[in-house]
Amino acid sequence: MSTSLDPNPTPAAINATNDPRRLNVFERYLSLWVALCMVAGVALGKIAPTFMADLRRLEFGAGSQISVPIAILIWLMITPMMMKVDFGAIRKVGRRPRGLFVTLFVNWLVKPFSMAAISWLFFRYLFSPWIAPADANQYIAGCIILAAAPCTAMVFVWSHLSGGDPAYTLVQVSINDLLMLVLFAPIVRFLVSGASSLEVPFAVLLYSVLVFIVIPLTAGVVMRQWLIRTKGRLWFEGVLLARLAPVSMAALLATLVLIFGFQAENITGRTLNVVLIAVPILIQVYFNSSLTYGLMRLFRVEYAVAAPGALIGASNFFELAVATAIALFGPESGAALATVVGVLIEVPVMLSVCAACTRTRHWFPTPLGQSWSDSCGCLTASRAAA
Repeated sequence: MSTSLDPNPTPAAINATNDPRRLNVFERYLSLWVALCMVAGVALGKIAPTFMADLRRLEFGAGSQISVPIAILIWLMITPMMMKVDFGAIRKVGRRPRGLFVTLFVNWLVKPFSMAAISWLFFRYLFSPWIAPADANQYIAGCIILAAAPCTAMVFVWSHLSGGDPAYTLVQVSINDLLMLVLFAPIVRFLVSGASSLEVPFAVLLYSVLVFIVIPLTAGVVMRQWLIRTKGRLWFEGVLLARLAPVSMAALLATLVLIFGFQAENITGRTLNVVLIAVPILIQVYFNSSLTYGLMRLFRVEYAVAAPGALIGASNFFELAVATAIALFGPESGAALATVVGVLIEVPVMLSVCAACTRTRHWFPTPLGQSWSDSCGCLTASRAAA
């Protein structure tokens, strides 16, 4: 496989870089890299506390809690992911709306509210002997922020692995991204204030949406249109996006090193808390994926739409969640720690959901004729090359 960005890739090169059934090395071992970054960050915080304190003080304005190095890394993370989103695909949704309605119902009317209830139950009552009330507030807030951000990027990987329809997955992601612009901030403020007793400044939430959604989304859309127009769709989807994927993952890992470096003192005495935080997140993931998948079956949605819908309902836009928790409560906060725990368990949990979907695909009606991708003329680069 060539390492250069060939403006006229061959079909073989496109298929080599866009294998729909394989994770790249970063994605396959993401949980391992996250764990190593946790260790490296804590070690750095212990070895060089003065250096980490100096980095922590670099903010966009005094008291803003928006860390300059973390913000830059998160832009590097999110912008390539936003470049995958084609909002023009939304025009096709009227042909098969049931799957989209189920996805939106779970993502926006069930998922954040169920996470608020589950985390409140565990941290306020079941885990109260081991977690102080102040820490419980922070962990509840972090879990809610995590659940209020539907997955944007990794869901394409999960959809490929489960045999989902790529074009319909694109529609689901695109509409979720648009809804996040208007729903994320009010839902987070309402649920965090109600379930955790923490005051959430709405201005800070709006600032987070602007910095971590609007800016990278706008940059991604503009760059996508310009690059497709100048270089062609095959090169953009088959070559460039594959080359940019490691950039997002590397920025994610560097962000985690900083976060855990900032939280070194906090974490070394709270290993048990990390384990406890994972419990409600795991329950929430399996509850929402099962609910989505069950509703898809109830409404006789075909498997290629049902599987990605269940995966979107289970996974989270953890890059946005981490950034928002840092902006609201700081990089040393328990809320930031809770969102990072979500990153740690994301890959193995989602792979288990993918496996469950593929084993139960016979539950769903067999599609007639062509796939939704073909009927809409929304072929991916790999299929077009084939």
